[in-house]
Amino acid sequence: MSHRPLPSPSALPSDCWSPFHARLHQLLQQRSLLPPQTPLLLAVSGGQDSLALVQLLRDLQPHWHWSLAIAHCDHGWRADSAANAEHLRQLADQWQLPFYCQRSPEPPSSEAAARTWRYQTLAAIAAEINVPLIVTGHTASDRAETLLYNLTRGSHLQGLASLRWQRSLTENLTLVRPLLLFTRAETAAIAQTYQLPIWEDSTNCDRRFARNRLRLEVFPQLRQINAQCDRHLANTADLLADEADWLAELTEQAYSQALSEDGLRRSVLAQQPIALQRRVLHAFLQDHLQRSPTLAQVEELRQLITAPQGSCSSSLPQRQVMKVMGDWLTLQSTDD
Repeated sequence: MSHRPLPSPSALPSDCWSPFHARLHQLLQQRSLLPPQTPLLLAVSGGQDSLALVQLLRDLQPHWHWSLAIAHCDHGWRADSAANAEHLRQLADQWQLPFYCQRSPEPPSSEAAARTWRYQTLAAIAAEINVPLIVTGHTASDRAETLLYNLTRGSHLQGLASLRWQRSLTENLTLVRPLLLFTRAETAAIAQTYQLPIWEDSTNCDRRFARNRLRLEVFPQLRQINAQCDRHLANTADLLADEADWLAELTEQAYSQALSEDGLRRSVLAQQPIALQRRVLHAFLQDHLQRSPTLAQVEELRQLITAPQGSCSSSLPQRQVMKVMGDWLTLQSTDD
């Protein structure tokens, strides 16, 4: 498919060109996140981040030649959620953009359940209208909060590197987050500059949710230490993502070298750095038990790499244990 050449900033109309547009335009050229002439499904909640996303992409659309559509997921958590959806429908009509809305049959029981339902719903809409990219308004502030939230839970490197610029949802569908370039303070400035009709979500102030407590209580304190902490933490997550990808490649190589139908070869694992030993054992248990092991379980198995013949781990999920059999770590059932 041939693409029209993209304009330089000076070629864009001054009434829609701002420093925010310039930064996003440059990012999209550098990272190729949203290729020209591609259909895009914009996930829009009605808050400042998602409306800032719509504003920027609508302004850049004539020059990138995307086909834009809006999707809204109504969780049914709030009494005004139907009014919120109707507000967005009217905005989409005003913007002359297709609008798709789905309401959850029952309010999700948790943030995690809501996120799962939301992405499943967005994927279904994208598949129905044959759109390859879903675009969300996640910001650098969201990325910083996710890093800190996962850090408090003892996350692995992959968790600390989460909220990447893009990730595959299915074989033919990718989630893209171009606003990771901006902080939440900057999306607020965009909303104010363009007088965007934000729909305030009351659940964002509900301190029962851990992420809200981080946003409302912890980050204001961190910004007193460093006003740019959102951006710095987001940049750290970006660096961790690159390192996690590199370690994943090394882990795959070490895993394939150590693995056979008998289990894991101890002599191969013993030659690896501790970090790769942990990752290989984690991958092995994940593959064979279909459950993410705890750090304590991985550490116990790592001690078996140099343990005497016949040594055995504590019970693992599904009534399994790992046992030393010569040069092998083998997974056995306690029922045998």
